[in-house]
Amino acid sequence: MSQPVPELSLRVSAKTSAAQDICALELRSPDGAALPRFEAGAHIDLHLGCGLVRQYSLAGDPADTSRYLLGVLLEPESRGGSTAVHRQVNVGDLLGASLPRNHFPLHPDAPYSLLLAGGIGITPLLAMAEQLQREGRDFALHYCTRSAARTAFAERLRDSAWAARVSVHHDDAEPQQRLQLARVLADAPPGSHLYVCGPRGYIDWVLQGAQGAGWEAHRLHREYFGADAPARASADQGFEVELARSARVLRVEPGQTIVQALAAAGVDLPTSCEQGVCGTCLTRVLSGVPDHRDSYLTDEERAANDQMLPCCSRSLSPRLVLEL
Repeated sequence: MSQPVPELSLRVSAKTSAAQDICALELRSPDGAALPRFEAGAHIDLHLGCGLVRQYSLAGDPADTSRYLLGVLLEPESRGGSTAVHRQVNVGDLLGASLPRNHFPLHPDAPYSLLLAGGIGITPLLAMAEQLQREGRDFALHYCTRSAARTAFAERLRDSAWAARVSVHHDDAEPQQRLQLARVLADAPPGSHLYVCGPRGYIDWVLQGAQGAGWEAHRLHREYFGADAPARASADQGFEVELARSARVLRVEPGQTIVQALAAAGVDLPTSCEQGVCGTCLTRVLSGVPDHRDSYLTDEERAANDQMLPCCSRSLSPRLVLEL
């Protein structure tokens, strides 16, 4: 398996504290040129050295092509990415990055957008708020954090042109100021779209509340972060993978990923996050039933069973036929 090749070289122009255990990275072109444009909800792959590639949402204003702004939480059980950003990356460093990619876009025709953030999940929603404000579209942003000290980009939220649309809720404050999800959902105009990002438990709570309130699936949009990608329980039994282009059949053992089995057989499939978050290894399924364990595909896409993320997903059938 191969890591993606960086498409951009970015210089760290600033590194500041955005909140307790959260740092903000400002990245610019080394020659001062404009950076490729991005849409609200987009992310980049950031190459951190020693083979570490991690995905971070772009938190800046999409209209500002002079820089990319990231917010990175120091994870207690970091796999190396957040630790590298917090403790090794310094102002002046050059980092490789991908072009911006967007799996979490704003719906162009939504009459109202409800933005719900938990913790570091505020990052893509900041860009959404900027874009919605500039386009004159109606929205509200609710941001749930543990405490004021852990509220990232608090000054920006307070001083922005859209500050009146922001409500911040702290877990350690009085109960009446916490997010009243049922009321917020009920107050949203008909046809509204909901965007939620944050820890898995927060996302699941919001989505379950919205579904229970009658929101249709096509109006619910979510983005998990890598460590919180939902695992789908099933027996880790071995199975076969047939490569349609060569008719080769490979065995995937219990505890082994499809990508690892492919690499052992000399078949290179590009990967990035290896957690089913980024979509880099998305592969077409020609036959068989995947055991989807990603957080990239929608429920409708999983139900179609015609594509999968081999970095983390497995098989519910004895054999999968992949377009490889």
